[in-house]
Amino acid sequence: MNEIRERLRKLRERMKSEGVDAYYIPTSDFHFSEYVSDYFKVREYFSGFTGSAGELLVTADDAFLWTDGRYFIQAEKELEGSGIRLMKSGTDGVPDIFSFLEKNLSKKGVLGFDGRTVNAKLALKFKKIAKKLAYKKDLTSEIFKRPPFPSSPIESLPDDVTGKNAAEKLGAVREKLKEAGVSSIFISALDEIAYVLNIRGRDVQYNPVAMAYLYITDEKAYLLAGDGKSGIAYQGIIIRPYSDAESFLRSGSVRKKTALDLSTTGYLHYRLIKKRSKITEMSSPVRMMKAVKNDTEIKRLKDIYLKDSLALTRFIRWMGENGSGLSETKAAETLLGFRKRIPEFRDLSFETISAYGKNAAIIHYSPKEESCAIVENRGLYMVDSGGQYLGGTTDVTRTIAMGELTPKEKEAFTLVAAGMLEILNCVFLKGCMGYDIDILARNGLWKKGYDYRHGTGHGVGYMLNVHEGPCSIRMKALDTDVMLEPGMVISDEPGVYREGEFGVRTENILLVKKKNTTPDGEFYCFESLTKVPIDDRAMDKSLLSDMQRGYYESYQKEVYDALSPFMDEDERNWLKDYSGI
Repeated sequence: MNEIRERLRKLRERMKSEGVDAYYIPTSDFHFSEYVSDYFKVREYFSGFTGSAGELLVTADDAFLWTDGRYFIQAEKELEGSGIRLMKSGTDGVPDIFSFLEKNLSKKGVLGFDGRTVNAKLALKFKKIAKKLAYKKDLTSEIFKRPPFPSSPIESLPDDVTGKNAAEKLGAVREKLKEAGVSSIFISALDEIAYVLNIRGRDVQYNPVAMAYLYITDEKAYLLAGDGKSGIAYQGIIIRPYSDAESFLRSGSVRKKTALDLSTTGYLHYRLIKKRSKITEMSSPVRMMKAVKNDTEIKRLKDIYLKDSLALTRFIRWMGENGSGLSETKAAETLLGFRKRIPEFRDLSFETISAYGKNAAIIHYSPKEESCAIVENRGLYMVDSGGQYLGGTTDVTRTIAMGELTPKEKEAFTLVAAGMLEILNCVFLKGCMGYDIDILARNGLWKKGYDYRHGTGHGVGYMLNVHEGPCSIRMKALDTDVMLEPGMVISDEPGVYREGEFGVRTENILLVKKKNTTPDGEFYCFESLTKVPIDDRAMDKSLLSDMQRGYYESYQKEVYDALSPFMDEDERNWLKDYSGI
């Protein structure tokens, strides 16, 4: 940890020379992606914390790192000896970064950050606290020697994969802008750009997107990507180099009225646009467009999820027969091998969480070859994984009994499975949001004194980000929440985590569907895209209500009916036994 302390020392020297009292380093690229390439791993470089979510604040004498409950255990280990204080977000007595700055930054204090990696919504909150924001200089640039900037070829997807062509999608965006009374929009979010133009890339690990900006007017669309020589040739789209973004925003191409989603627009770009244009703050219309999948996308997703489910189910059987004595990393590699047999497979959708025993209590555990656990013929093994395919993005978690289980492990496993099934089988009125149904997953757990420090569900992209807004299922409402609508794809993943003992999570991906209409309104329900069995050996069915038992038996039979036509007799017999049919 001496090298972390040395890096912070050098940063403090830069801060002092620039008159900066506190320096803020988020986990972000210039587009506010969930996962960032090595080029943007500044916060990791200065803190040593490798999780995908965290905020580092460096002052003249101290340093603080905020992260959420998924990473508490991991962060405590990785920050040890660095001198950086862990701030456990959302826990009693821990202020958020705004409250902390209000109390600790002097009235004349200067807060610094790289204005390309802090979104305008966040920066405007900082502006209310700090006397001055120093955002034009990246103070880390001379200390953190960045690797090459990501730049991959851009691929155009055919209409039979996307269901709608780029012209149709651009037209839909323009209609939304017209309704809002604006004639243009600047888009930074990479998945939104990929969706609208039906393009994909490999610039962000696990997310098939390309580094780009998009400026749409009522007549034209300007794509700033790569070196400006992209193979994209859509009518009405002007291609310019990615490096021209700032000069473009200073040019006459920027209209007098521009719509911006402040949560995905860098503060530096916000300030440049503001000099030339009247800004209308609005949520990007593309977020909802891509959240509601069209008929082509849904059809392809169902096909891909069936193939992906078959691969994971075969891996589960393989683990039961060969898992004892295997390392966590080798298990993950083996699962990848099963997925690679699927012709449409392209990549993982995130780093596989392959966790045995107590490691599964680390919610976003990442096994390393030199330090990972060896699976034994007892206890629980958890695998959270997914793939990027031509025709879909998958995400699924299963916890597997590797042998004898304790009563506590069985109880946790059963209550988690029951919570997942409660969400899967719920019916809800049009207008409901995810937080309206979250209690169904947690209620049984709460009664036994369990809870989990993460949301119950997140949206899933189509050949895009595995974690996709704006839909979610969570306990607390967010200002970005939207109503659940038919065509949305969302995860259902309650869990239980006992530090130093075990972890359990069961995750299915669900499709929102219309159920029926009555005099009281329109009702929706879910269909499970995931067709992977639940380990019957780990279930304590005495803990299930009659209704939950019915949900469980129905789901296990649904899985059997979906997978068995693609299995030989030996596999079918195993599946019946594993599923308790």
